[in-house]
Parts: sequence; C-alpha cells; structure tokens
Amino acid sequence: MVKEIEIFQIDAFTSEVFRGNPAGVTFCNNLTEAEKQLIAKEMNLSETAFISESQIADYKLQWFTPSKEVNLCGHATIASLHYLFEKGIVSDNQIIDFETLSGIISCASKSGKFFMQIPSPLLNEFEGCKEEILEALGIERVDVSDLPFILLDNGYLFIGINTLQALWKIKPDFKRLYELSAIKKEFFDIAVFTTETVDNDASAHVRFFAPYHGIDEDPVTGSACGPLLLVLIKLGLINNYLDDSFIKIEQGDMLNRKGRVEVKFKSTINELIIAGNAITVLKGKLNF
Repeated sequence: MVKEIEIFQIDAFTSEVFRGNPAGVTFCNNLTEAEKQLIAKEMNLSETAFISESQIADYKLQWFTPSKEVNLCGHATIASLHYLFEKGIVSDNQIIDFETLSGIISCASKSGKFFMQIPSPLLNEFEGCKEEILEALGIERVDVSDLPFILLDNGYLFIGINTLQALWKIKPDFKRLYELSAIKKEFFDIAVFTTETVDNDASAHVRFFAPYHGIDEDPVTGSACGPLLLVLIKLGLINNYLDDSFIKIEQGDMLNRKGRVEVKFKSTINELIIAGNAITVLKGKLNF
C-alpha cells in the first residue's frame, strides 16, 4: 500500500523566501521511525520536523537530520509553528506545548511571530583540544579573542573571534572537524561568533558547524543563537543586560541565507526564549 503525506518546506527566522533556514514540516501519525529518517534524507535539509498526536502535550514534535534524529532544533520548531498557524490548527496568541526528546517545550504565536522556549544549558570553560579545533576550522590564532571557549552541556562549543572579516574567511576542514568530535568526544558542534555585526541593533553574528550531525554549516540555528545570549553574558560581552528583554543575533549572511533570531532570558525562572518569523516556500505530496 502506497503512503502519501503532505509536506511543506518553510524558511525560518526570516519573512523573505530563500533566506533564513529551510525546514521540512509534515503532520502525520502513521509513520515509522525508519520512514521518518528516510523522508528526512529525501528532503536533504538540515532538519525535517514531524508533528504527531501526543498523550502528554498538545503535539509530539521530532526533528531528523538526513542522518539521525536530534534532541532539539530551533528553526524547524519555528517552521512547525508557522505550519500549524497557516493550516489553521492553532490560532494567534495561542500557547502550544510540544512533547520532544528535550522534554515539554512551550511555544506561542503572536502577530505573525513565533516564540519557542528552549532548555537553559549549563556553561563551562572548555579546556580541550583548542589548537586542533582552530586548525580544523581554518582560524588563525591572531583572530581569536582572548576570552575562554565555552562548552554547553549539550556538546555545543562556542568560540569568540574578533571581527566579521575573520568570521567570513573561515573555511573549515569538515572531515577533520567530524573526526575531532567523533573520536575525542569533547564536543559535538561548534558556534563561532563575533560581537561585530551587520545590523546596528544586533548583539552578535554567528556561524554554526555541525558535521558530527551530518550538517557542514547550518544557515540559522535557533538552538545555538538562544544559548549564545547566555555565553555573551557570561563572558561580559553584553553590559547591563535587562532581564527578560530581547536581543538580536545574526546568522546566515555568509551563506546568502540571512536570518535573524530574537533571544531573551528571564533569570528569575531560568527561562530562555527564541523568536522569529517564517514563510512557506513549497507545498507538496510525498508518495512512498
């Protein structure tokens, strides 16, 4: 028996087509895990999101890269919220709880913008193979800030560099990066950032490399842009941060996929929120 599903491709963290980060999104309850993985491989996007019924939340949400399921994905969640809103399944100003591998995640839509709560990670200074990582990234030591490398408890490694120009010229050896993460297991993915920005009202610009998860470079990464606010605060790169206020993080410009992620942190309840727009670029049927 042939199965048929409706699937959307949605650009997240942008209101313009061909910008931001594209994600596949579908709603279906009758797919096996193996089928989800095959569909994600066929879509060949950094992540494809699968929405289904849940017994413990409004919906269940899973994210698959072309090679594996992942615990968290910001842009595919924003895309999923846009999908549900566009289909009329959720309404404006509605709170939606998703069952995910990272626990119950609360989200909302408001006036065409979508909001996602993400886990607030633990941050530690990284004392691992710094020089090998910089060599694999193609970063010259002179371009690296004097600040510590910061490792999150989910394996994301944050490295600060001095200028946008230095960020722009990074040309990683992705095979070597994969080997470092897979063999040493000191980190999984790398976010390289600078506080020099394209937009005057932005706080940082970032690039995100994830060959360990089958993604050489991700255009716009909500799960990294969110914690970057905490990294900036920890390193003293944001002065007098006003609790529960949004800052803007830039990503994707260097891939011609400009995206902007709004981030805020409420310290009293340890809550981290990311927000952004999204736009549908493709609707289709998948038969298999």
